[in-house]
Amino acid sequence: MKQWHYADANKQQHQTTEEELPALVSHGVITPTTMVWSAGLTNWQPADQALPDLFRDTQTSGPPPIPGAPVASGRTSHEVDYEIFGDDMQIVEVELDPRETVIGEAGAMNYMEEDIAFESKMGDGTKPDEGLMGKLLGAGKRMITGESIFMTHFTHAGPAGKRRVAFAAPYPGKIIPVDLSVVGGELICQKDSFLCAALGTEVSIAFNRRLGAGFFGGEGFILQRLRGDGMAFVHAGGTVVKRELKGETLRVDTGCLVGFSPGVEYDIERAGNLKSMFFGGEGLFLATLRGHGTVYLQSLPFSRMADRIIKHAPSRIGGSSQGEGSVLGGIGRLLDGD
Repeated sequence: MKQWHYADANKQQHQTTEEELPALVSHGVITPTTMVWSAGLTNWQPADQALPDLFRDTQTSGPPPIPGAPVASGRTSHEVDYEIFGDDMQIVEVELDPRETVIGEAGAMNYMEEDIAFESKMGDGTKPDEGLMGKLLGAGKRMITGESIFMTHFTHAGPAGKRRVAFAAPYPGKIIPVDLSVVGGELICQKDSFLCAALGTEVSIAFNRRLGAGFFGGEGFILQRLRGDGMAFVHAGGTVVKRELKGETLRVDTGCLVGFSPGVEYDIERAGNLKSMFFGGEGLFLATLRGHGTVYLQSLPFSRMADRIIKHAPSRIGGSSQGEGSVLGGIGRLLDGD
């Protein structure tokens, strides 16, 4: 089997087989300008010259452009600016030029300036000519992920100037800005982590085809896929760690995984031997990530935080009142009739 070598944006060299090349191209790991080499070539060459057959259809891939939309040269998504405020409970302000649009999860908007018009739609706007059945199918897929069937579109409807709309994080953590054009045009993330994105970003679901990941991965078979070439914003709990994998393998608590880019394989493996699985306190299974790409991790998954709150909550809502060591706390419970 013929071997190929390619250099990434950091000029790190990687090796792959000829059979794997189409997948690397479709996921954006190898682009037309990526330098490649294989036996029989005298020098390194751009991929579109050395492998022209793999790039004949690249001009038609990705989400279609939005009719009449103000997009950057060569982009299909609106080009928005942004600013993030706060530390543990963050807000992202998205700045819009006239006719620019940002899409957000229902209920995520915090505030907006004048001239911002908003509308709830069934879909992300990447398929404006889609029929009713297609929209209903897309809404059904969103229901599977536990999200609202509607998304809210915020558009600068004024004649001039810049206007801002802000989106708030749903619980303590960090908002992660992701330029999809930099991470290969796609990000696979937890189904509840998406916050907002520039119009032109396709928001869909991704079924994990590995049985281990499906049954024991926490998120099940379903993850969320963000695809496009604009800015997208996802939220994670606690502290966020960004790791770049260059052929390495990373084992992660299943709840601590936020998202990963193309080129990274995701699977679930057993957490050591039986004794470690049942008495190690790290759970029965760990997520295994391997390959080349970007991985985002979180230190405080919402499920873990919710479990701790319930465990230490007063007994009236299913927990224990231990740890409320104040004398006033006991008096308060007596006055309440406990």
